[in-house]
Amino acid sequence: MNPLPPTAHPPQPGWRDLPRNLWAVSLTSFLMDISSEMVINIVPLFLSGVLGVKTNVIGLIEGVAEATASLLKVFSGWLSDRLGGRKWVAVAGYGLSAVAKPFFYWAGSWGAVAAVRWADRVGKGIRTAPRDALVADSIDEQHRGIAFGFHRAADTAGAAVGLLVAMLVVWLSQQSGEFSLGTFQAVVLVSVIPAFLAVLSLAVGAREVNIRGKRSAPQIRLKGLGKRFAVFLLLVGLFDLGNSSDAFLVLRVREAGTSVLGILGMVFVFNLVYTAVSAPAGALSDRIGRRALLISGWMVYALIYLGFALMQAPWQGWLLYAVYGAYYGLAYGTAKALVADVVPAQLRGTAYGTYSAVLGILDLPASVIAGVLWDGIGGFGGFGPAAPFLFGSATALLAAVGMMLWHGDRPAAGALDSAGRVSNGSNEP
Repeated sequence: MNPLPPTAHPPQPGWRDLPRNLWAVSLTSFLMDISSEMVINIVPLFLSGVLGVKTNVIGLIEGVAEATASLLKVFSGWLSDRLGGRKWVAVAGYGLSAVAKPFFYWAGSWGAVAAVRWADRVGKGIRTAPRDALVADSIDEQHRGIAFGFHRAADTAGAAVGLLVAMLVVWLSQQSGEFSLGTFQAVVLVSVIPAFLAVLSLAVGAREVNIRGKRSAPQIRLKGLGKRFAVFLLLVGLFDLGNSSDAFLVLRVREAGTSVLGILGMVFVFNLVYTAVSAPAGALSDRIGRRALLISGWMVYALIYLGFALMQAPWQGWLLYAVYGAYYGLAYGTAKALVADVVPAQLRGTAYGTYSAVLGILDLPASVIAGVLWDGIGGFGGFGPAAPFLFGSATALLAAVGMMLWHGDRPAAGALDSAGRVSNGSNEP
């Protein structure tokens, strides 16, 4: 039989053909997201509705929560390159997040909530880069999009299940229509179980992958990641500057008159759409290119944020959250697969750490800017709830235009693929 011609696309693997590591990592993300989504969407409601914390302070808490972990993402990615192993670094990160979760139960002030939230994000900072590198190492280049799409689908399915459980707990524990401390504590207690199961899943189910060239990273050398990666990070950074914490979406729909159960229902719809879109979008990126899909996702995002700026009624929030799920399905896994495309295989851990760190660092100014635009600061008043979403819409459009002008989305020359072959920088086999 003749080999595939240069223009032919490799056949997509069936679900049963996906490697063991992808199943193990996906199950871990599924379980951890059940836990995380139960809590993360009610933290801003607890802060504002029970503790009376202002929006700009909530923005600061959320921004610092991500930025606190940012430098750890670079270090943990580099460490996995240096050690030649991803699994146990990722297990340590998941373990820290699992241990931190129960302390939400005793958090009676915004400072205590912030401390637990930050500890949880440090765990995320430790695990994210080595986990993503483990996924990239475990599958060949031609099927990287479907791998990351499948992982995102599992992750988001867990979020959807977590929201259903949270809605049930809220409904059973609320004695009145008001969100209370007791309701928050009940959700936290239930969330602890899947968090620890997630750690067990990765520790038992995943296997290390032999990383060729693992001794090539004795120092953190970002220069070796290349100019294409640097330009890609610049564009992603511009987009992320307007991508404030999703806590502001929760506060926005609450401000429009949505109940707590309604908000959880909206986020459930978001995750349902996200789950449905992620794997097909990942497979599509393998065929038509990741840059085109990312541009489409960012343009959809700009329209979504414009919609949140203009919304007047709760029903509009349901629609916007659904389309928001489509954006995530198109763009999130695609961007991560694109990182692996443009850097050498032996530096993937460092690249994912750097990518996550840049986004995490920018989460702080993004959330602070959103809080100030909404609520003001000091003696200066804000511009109201529409302002942060108009800002995010504008930065997304600018980033999409920049991505249209960028053409560095081919595999990195000289990079090793997962089979150990040297890439020549083209898309040909």
